[in-house]
Amino acid sequence: MKKLALLFAGLSLLSISACKDDDPAQVYPLVGTWSPIKEVRTTIQASGAGVSDEIAYTDCQKASRWVFNEGSTGKRKDSDDDATTPGQCIASADRTFNYIYNEDKSIQIKYLGTVEPENGKVTLLDATTLNLTIEDKTDPNEYYSVTYTMKRIVQ
Repeated sequence: MKKLALLFAGLSLLSISACKDDDPAQVYPLVGTWSPIKEVRTTIQASGAGVSDEIAYTDCQKASRWVFNEGSTGKRKDSDDDATTPGQCIASADRTFNYIYNEDKSIQIKYLGTVEPENGKVTLLDATTLNLTIEDKTDPNEYYSVTYTMKRIVQ
């Protein structure tokens, strides 16, 4: 009977340790197609005073696409409301870019035909959501950033 009790106790401990979550945090890929749903523009003066504005996107703006491909290339197509024809959307030409995405979540996006890349960071990346912050630190008296919140488009 003691052996049976010890065997049961041993199996119980084994099953408890087998349930322990030893897996590292899930890493989600940036690669994919993303639809922007809103943006937050933040300006902070050197004095420390700052302001943030949240801009919810219209249905036309949500039709925009950011595509991050394998091999650090991508394409961005913006869509916006037609000011002259309500309910109509106007799509921009594709903007091709190269990007560098690092383990520390920093990102650099260089659009074809531009001299200076955009620098920023990925502040959230999971299976369905991407928050991408692009920072402008060129003015020493002002910090400016735009954080895009995007939803993954399943292909």
